Amino acid sequence: MYVNELPRYEILSEEAMDTLDRGWRRIVSELGIEFMLPEAVEHFRTAGQKVEGEKVFLDPDFLLEQVAKAPREFDLAARNPEQTVHIGGRHMVFSGVYGPPFVRDGDVRRDGKMADFENFVKLSQSFPELDSAGGTIVEPEDRPLDSRHLDMVYALQTLSDKPYQGSVISAENARDTIAMGEIAFGGRLPDAPVSLSLINCNSPLRWDDRMLSAMLEYNRRGQAVICTPFLLMGAMSPVSIPATLVQQIAEALSGIALTQLVNPGCPVVFGSFLSNTDMKSGSPSFGTPESAIGLLCTGQIARRFGLPFRSGGGLNASTTVDAQAAYESLMTMLPTFLAGANFVMHAAGWLEGGLVSCYEKFIVDVELLRMLKHEFKPLEVTEASLAFDAHQEVGSGGHFLGAAHTLMHFRDCFYRPLLSSTDNFDRWTRNGGLDATARAAAIWRETLDGYEQPPIEDGVRDALRDYVARRRIELGDEPVPTPAF
Repeated sequence: MYVNELPRYEILSEEAMDTLDRGWRRIVSELGIEFMLPEAVEHFRTAGQKVEGEKVFLDPDFLLEQVAKAPREFDLAARNPEQTVHIGGRHMVFSGVYGPPFVRDGDVRRDGKMADFENFVKLSQSFPELDSAGGTIVEPEDRPLDSRHLDMVYALQTLSDKPYQGSVISAENARDTIAMGEIAFGGRLPDAPVSLSLINCNSPLRWDDRMLSAMLEYNRRGQAVICTPFLLMGAMSPVSIPATLVQQIAEALSGIALTQLVNPGCPVVFGSFLSNTDMKSGSPSFGTPESAIGLLCTGQIARRFGLPFRSGGGLNASTTVDAQAAYESLMTMLPTFLAGANFVMHAAGWLEGGLVSCYEKFIVDVELLRMLKHEFKPLEVTEASLAFDAHQEVGSGGHFLGAAHTLMHFRDCFYRPLLSSTDNFDRWTRNGGLDATARAAAIWRETLDGYEQPPIEDGVRDALRDYVARRRIELGDEPVPTPAF
């Protein structure tokens, strides 16, 4: 598990923070937030907040009182205790792409299949740079909509022993995720949450009923959620970074307050998905300077409220794995590290504005993660690291390739890339002239060929399979053989 020990990069002055503070207070108290689930509205009404239909007008100080009940940090339990992660503080936890309906494999762009979902779980398990198996890594369109979440959770729990994200489409899906979590952990949930589930705000200023119903199920059972405003400036928020930050605070805090009304002390993450719209085409843009600025501000804001936060990832708008995909992803991933995001979704595999889960991009992003984790290690400056003896040996005008200091440290002195090539032109040509995308394709295929499934007790696996089969029938879908893995 990665701990980012370097200082956080904070760009907001105290005056700016005070201005933002006044802004979100006006939104929640004067404009209000819509909660489309009656039960959620009732929680606020019972707590003494002003309610008009589905709109709740919130006392800012009341919000802060509720938010203060949320833990600053918490563990997210894995089936394998060695894979348990810590959310908050200086810890950064990375998870793969989430939500795309399509898959790209080389030059082929197609609908996602269950086999793709399983492959991405295996890849997430195989690379230590990723701490979580993920959630909806890709939508498997070859499985029935009502019951595909069962197959997805089963794959996350059996093909990986890392933490995972739960289904959030409905309360029923959340209950299934929780029930399968109980089975996977031997019949009862541990004290720490076993799933971390994404609850998006239907920005601007509205929480929809389906996700709220799922969130409340998770809250009641002490399972962690991420309350995330979904903000594309110019579409779901004003064309202003400060205005969007104020809206983000109002939306996130209102959702977080609800989690604490349902279950005080329930673990929750301040979520952020903040970018902008291309004002020429109307399409979402990713990896933009504005999104990077918003990310840096979000980290500072979340820390002010004493909350772990989610943001960043390898976001880009490119349709293929090209230079645009790489530089836009770095434009998001670098501020992710500078801001010290505690939970990072979309850290591997995101392509085409989140419409595509891409195998080759997955490997490119793993390389980015490896490099940035290396770059963000604190530099150790000691007398030994000054290597004065090497200078004594080589003298003026020589070279250090054969020096004793070099021979002692050459195996581990520099970062060794997974994907990048330093071959000269002749050697590169002899080896097939493969670009980074082609090399990434070879790596993900080799990784899947060498994948080893983590152990799981036969009784636990059988109980999970039985649960999936029974629930599929109860939901009215045709039986689908649950894999033996």
